[in-house]
This record gives sequence, C-alpha cells and structure tokens, in this order.
Amino acid sequence: MEELETIRARALEAVAAAASLEALEAARVAALGKKGSISGLMGRLGAMGPEERKAAGALLNAVKDEVAAAIAAAKAGLEAKALDERLARERVDVTLPVRPARQGRIHPIAQVMDEITAIFAQMGFAVAEGPDIEDDFHNFTALNIPAEHPARQMHDTFYFGERADGGRHLLRTHTSPVQIRTMLSQQPPIRIIAPGRTYRCDSDMTHTPMFHQVEGLVIDEHTHMGHLKGCLTEFVRTFFEVDEVPVRFRPSFFPFTEPSAEVDIGCSREGGELKIGPGKGWLEILGCGMVHPNVLRACGIDPDRYQGFAFGMGVERVAMLKYGIPDLRTFFESDLRWLEHYGFLPFDLPTVTGGLTR
Repeated sequence: MEELETIRARALEAVAAAASLEALEAARVAALGKKGSISGLMGRLGAMGPEERKAAGALLNAVKDEVAAAIAAAKAGLEAKALDERLARERVDVTLPVRPARQGRIHPIAQVMDEITAIFAQMGFAVAEGPDIEDDFHNFTALNIPAEHPARQMHDTFYFGERADGGRHLLRTHTSPVQIRTMLSQQPPIRIIAPGRTYRCDSDMTHTPMFHQVEGLVIDEHTHMGHLKGCLTEFVRTFFEVDEVPVRFRPSFFPFTEPSAEVDIGCSREGGELKIGPGKGWLEILGCGMVHPNVLRACGIDPDRYQGFAFGMGVERVAMLKYGIPDLRTFFESDLRWLEHYGFLPFDLPTVTGGLTR
C-alpha cells in the first residue's frame, strides 16, 4: 500500500518535528485520532476481501504501533525537557535564608515569675529553691498533712516505686517543701519566696499535670496577720499595675496554716470583658495564712517564740488573668506563633522601678 507508506512517513515526520507537548498531541490526533489518517485507512478494511483485509490489516497495525511508539518516546523526551526547564526556572538558592530569622521571645511563665520575684525582692524576700523529687516528710508530714488526706492518694500525686524501707519518693505537689527545707536549714528570721515546677494528676482547660507555683514564707518573732494582708495587697496592686485593686480575704482551711484565707481581687465583666480593678465581681488568685504551730515544731522552731505567714499562687493563673490568655494548655504547646504573640523581648527585664511590662 503506497498510500500507507506515505501516511506513515508523514506521521513520523510530524512526531519528530513536534517541539512541544501541544504539537505532539496535534500530530497524534492527525494520525491516530478518530478522523486521523491511519484511522481513516482502518475504516476501509471492511470493503476488502478476506485475504486482502488480512494482509492490509497486518500492515496497518504495524504502522499504527510504530507511530504510537514514536509518539510515546517523543512525549517522554518532551516531558523530561519540560521538567528540566521548570526546575531551572524555579531553582532556589538554599544557601540563603528563606525568611527573616525569628527573634527570640521570653515565655510568659518565665516573665511572670521574674515579675513576681522583682516585686517581693523589693520587700526584702530572698529566692529559695528545692528539688522536684521529694519525700513524704517534706511534701506532706512536715506540713501537717494527715495520712488520710486526699492529696496523698495515687489519683492526686505522682509516686515513684517503693523503696527498701517501704517509703516512696514523689514529684512534689507544691513548692511548700522548699519552705520546710529552709526552716530546717536556717534560723529565723526568714523571708523567702520559692518559685518552681509542681506536679499533680490533673489535666483539662484550667489544669495541667505540670505547672508552676510561687510560695512565700516569713518567720520571725513579731509577724502577724496584718503584715500578711499588707504584703499581699501591695503585691496585687503592683503586679496587675492597677492603683486601686479591691482585695478581700475569705476564711478557708489549709493543713499547714491557721488561720487560713483565700485572697480575692475585684474585677468587672462589663461587655463580656474581664478587667482587674473596682467592679462587682471577684476572682480568687491565691491562698495564705499564718504558719501552723505544728509546722514550726516539725522544723525545730519554737512556736511560742516565733510565728509567721505563708502564701502560694499558681503562676499560670495570674499570668492568664494579667495577659488575657484563655487556655492553660497553650502554655505548653510549643507554638512559635503563640509565643511571638504573648512572649516578651529578651533583656527587657521587669523591675518595680522601671516597670514590670514595657
């Protein structure tokens, strides 16, 4: 079939001349499409006799396969060429930074602990620290917490394995053991704050298994409840940077203080916005009281001669109130976007004279 050879040559020539995938597709349609030159010859086979149709069909299929193979090879070559051109066009110099370097931020927890420390340092408090892993005596017994107290149970406290003597170490449930260690190692007068991590079996929107506390302790011969109230009232007004913050002390109970109190601060919730200061609402922020005589005795201090007060607060709680952070869990999610929003600039250290927040 002379016509078939001509069609074959033209088809292969068109495929070879195709400089783009679009041109190659046009060559394919012209040869193998429904109205293509080779497809047109295939339509004539029905008018031929059996022997002639058999011979012509074999030739047509051979040409069709040859053209299809040429198209496939050309397509692979053109796609590879297009990919190379795209890679060259979109080449990125990986030796250069892809974005400006992030500026470091101080975490709100660290910032608030520094703010609290700065305030109490102005009042003459020293910072004391202790281990995160404690024993039963320092964490419970010396603090006048009875054996049947719920805080000693497994559902509230992280315990380690039992020791040879039957005792168990635990992750401290508050920073109060630092107070005990200080009273055991120092003679009054004592005036300390104890910031640090604490651990309890709890996790929801307002509780996490690990959180931070700051506790304070004053022991001397003349301290009384009025000193405690004045100290905490001054702290609240300085920390929240509001001149007049209503403060009230509600009677409460803690095993390690007597009398004990919860401290509330005034607030308003007008328009759905929480604002610290004069208002119709109250917010509980910390617990306090006069140190129980049993605690003094456990530490070898004569309660007939010495007395003092103690207080404790959750760092995350006061940070949420001051800086409007709605969910406690976000403190621990390591989200750089969150830290850039709520974090503080390095070296911008809080001071009472220079300002806690700038």
